[in-house]
This record gives sequence, structure tokens and C-alpha cells, in this order.
Amino acid sequence: MSDDEDVPYIKKPRNIHYGSLEEAERARLAAAEANEDSNEKGESSAANPPQVHISTEYMELEDAMSRDKQALLEEFERRRKARSINVSTDDAEVKRNLRQLGEPICLFGEGPPDRRSRLREILSRIGEDAVIRREAEEERKQFEKDLETTWYHEGPESLRIARLWIANYSLPRAKARLEATKNTTDLPTATKTAKKQEIQKKLQIMTIYSSQIGDTRPISYCQFSPDSKLLATASWSGLCKVWSVPDCTLKQTLKGHACNVGAIIFHPKATISQEENICNMASCAGDGSVKLWDFQNEEPIADIEGHMPHRVSRLGFHPSGRFLGTCCFDCSWRLWDLHQCTEVLHQEGHVKPVYCISFQIDGSVCATGGLDSFGRVWDLRTGRCIMFMESHLKAILGIDFSPDGYHIATSSEDNTCKIWDLRKRSVLYTIPAHTNLISDVKFQRDGGDYLITSSYDGTAKLWTNRTWQPLKTLSGHDGKIMSVDISTDNQYIATSSYDRTFKFWAPEEQK
Repeated sequence: MSDDEDVPYIKKPRNIHYGSLEEAERARLAAAEANEDSNEKGESSAANPPQVHISTEYMELEDAMSRDKQALLEEFERRRKARSINVSTDDAEVKRNLRQLGEPICLFGEGPPDRRSRLREILSRIGEDAVIRREAEEERKQFEKDLETTWYHEGPESLRIARLWIANYSLPRAKARLEATKNTTDLPTATKTAKKQEIQKKLQIMTIYSSQIGDTRPISYCQFSPDSKLLATASWSGLCKVWSVPDCTLKQTLKGHACNVGAIIFHPKATISQEENICNMASCAGDGSVKLWDFQNEEPIADIEGHMPHRVSRLGFHPSGRFLGTCCFDCSWRLWDLHQCTEVLHQEGHVKPVYCISFQIDGSVCATGGLDSFGRVWDLRTGRCIMFMESHLKAILGIDFSPDGYHIATSSEDNTCKIWDLRKRSVLYTIPAHTNLISDVKFQRDGGDYLITSSYDGTAKLWTNRTWQPLKTLSGHDGKIMSVDISTDNQYIATSSYDRTFKFWAPEEQK
């Protein structure tokens, strides 16, 4: 084998020229220098990396297009909303709305149609209810301002005179009542218990004493005279009649009303100390007429005007007899001074017609019941409502003060009778008394040991005081009972009915 054959074959790379040794050395040095230069450049580029610029023009353009699209949608929505906004055609109201919004009410050369369009454009931008919100805010601020301001209007001189007179009249009576109550409290318990048992025993044997057809139409109201010897009845025929007690003899017929008479009442001093030729009775009717009567004539001696055309349902004399309270269907009640011959108070407060009224025995306050199912107690010396009676579900048809001065009974269309305490200003007890509406309620006048209710279920019921337990049910009328009363001497009970009769009830032993 030759030397060439002993050396393995090595493929030589192309493009490499192998020359002399010097040329090879120069090539090696050149390569080394080139390698050093390359390393230096690599370190420099690592220390200072190249700055690459990335363009954001595409992203900014996309955001701008998105914003423009959103603004365009909002503009379309605003215009749609503007078309749906109702703007008044009254140019004065349009100007007022612009003024409330703080905008000029008129621009140069602008007519009413252009002004309406401008208002609609403004409302579409700030919201349709902006005017309403602003008005509500102004009203709220004005209301708060009014609350901080004490205001009153001066009443007539007749009202000042009446209030001073009532204050001077009621204070001594209140003092006397409290002293009498204290003396009664000091009595032995056995004595008080025996008295109550005696009263209850008489009530439990109550029965019909006499019955009388009183008119050709239903008898709407009845009341005993202060001396318990007369009974006055009012009828839907327009007539009022006075009967003797207990023989039911007709004494007097009062002609003057032209429609249904709601009530007739006696003056507190009639038949006791009052002369017969002056005002001894008062009556009211559905046409708003109120008339005053004496014991000598069939015609009224005076008319009280000011209620027409509203119905007057009930009326009541102040304990002094000087004032007359009337309940009117214009949602108010009136207080008339019969000495000054004028109306001294026109009191509002109920939201529906006022139906019934009762004066406290002292004469300082009165209570009213309305068809709004609420009752109110009024201080006659100041004119303020001192108690709001809220518990009945339907209209209050009857109301009465107890002789103790602080218990009040109310009868209602919801078939219940409620007892209220003026001292606590709350309801004490609810009597589920009847199966139909309760037309009237009355306390015993001497002591208030029991009360009686009358109902459209055709019965009247007696209830004990304090425990409010039933004592007796008086059944005998063929129709609904419209009114009830207890004589001052506690001998008789009278009921008047839709069946055109009135009846006297008494203990069976009196027959």
C-alpha cells in the first residue's frame, strides 16, 4: 500500500483555497480579528438593545371609530326620546318650564313652535322629569320654610269673646266635677258595689212600657227633655213632635222643615228654668236648614242659615245652652253663639261629612265623628284638635261623652262600639255589639254606670260600665232602630224606629 493509501480520505470543503503557509497564517489572523470584532459588537448590542418602533395608529383609529359609533347611537336614542316627549302647547307654560330649567325663555327671532322644539331638545338631554324634580324640590324647600315660620290669621272679635266665656264657664265646672269624683272614690267599696248591683238588677228586667205610632214616615231621632216629662221626635216627613212621658200624649207639632229631619234636641235648661216663649228646642234637616223652636208655636222662632245646600245630620247644645254645634256634610262642623246671633267657629278637619257631635259635661271640649271613620276631640278654648280617634273601620254614626268627663263612646257602621279614654288618648275597649250597623249610643246621664246602643238589627242593648258586659237586649221593633235616649231620672229608655213607632222601656215593676 502506498502512503496515500494509508491516509484516510478527507473530503475537502469547497470554496477554500489552501495556498502557501504564509497565506494560511494571514488567513488565520484575519479570521481571529474578525472573531474579536464580532464579539465586541455582540456585547455592545446586548448592552444597548436596538429600539423597535411599534406603530399605534391602527389601535387609535379603532378606538375613535368605537367612540363615534357610541356617540351616534346615543344621538339616535336622544332624538327618539325627544320625539316621545310631550311638551305643552301653552306658550306661557313653555316659558315657565324654560325659566325653571335656567334657560332663556326667548331667543332672538324665536316663535312659539321653535320655543317648544327647544324645550323638547333640552328635556331630551337632561331627562323628561327634570321639571317635576325641580318643582318638587322647590315645594319641599318652601314647606320646610313654612314649618320654621309660625303663622296665624286673626279671628273675629266674636270668637275671642266666645272662647273667653267658655273658659270662664268650664273651669269652675271641671273643678266641681273632680271634687265630686274624689268624694265618690272615698266611698266604701261595698256601698259602690251594692249601688251597681241595684242598677243592674233594674236593667235586667227592662221591658216595653208603651208603644206609639209617631208619624207616617220613619222616626229618625228622639230625645227626653231635661225634666224627663217630654219626648221630642223627628221624622222623615219633615215634622217634629213633642209627646208627654209616659202616656204618649201629643203636646205639640212643629212644622217648618220641607224634607227629612235628622235630629231634634232640647235646650239644657228647657222645662227647668227656661221660659216657654224663647228657644227651647233646635232641629236640623237634610236640606241644610236649622230651626229654633219654643213651646208655644208650631212655627220656628228663628232659622240658622249658612249650611245650604249641604245636609245637616246632627246638632248639639253646649251645656251652658249659649252655643249650638251643627254637623254638616261639607266635611265641617259649626259653632253658633245664640247670644251674639252669629257663627263663631267653622271648623274643618274631617275628610268626609261630619255626622255626629257631643259636648263634654264641663263645656270645655267637644267630640265629633265623621263618615271618614275617624273621631276628633276639639278644645273649644283654643280651637285645636287634642285627640284623634282612629280605630273604626267604617263611618262613625253616634258619639257621646260620659258624665265622668273623660270616657267617650262611639258607634259605627262596622257593627262595633268603642270606648275611648281622653286622658290616655287611646281606645280602651271594643264592644262587638250588634249584627248590623250601630245607629246611636248614649251613656246614662247620672253617673254613667251603663250605656245603651241601638242598631239596624232591630234591637237596643244595655252594657255595664268598666267591664262592658251585656246586661239586656231590648227587642220589639219591627224595623231598624234609628235613635235611642235615656231619661235624666233613669226611669225610662226611648227608642225610635224605621217602623214609624217610638217605644218606652222601663223595669217591669213600674207597670
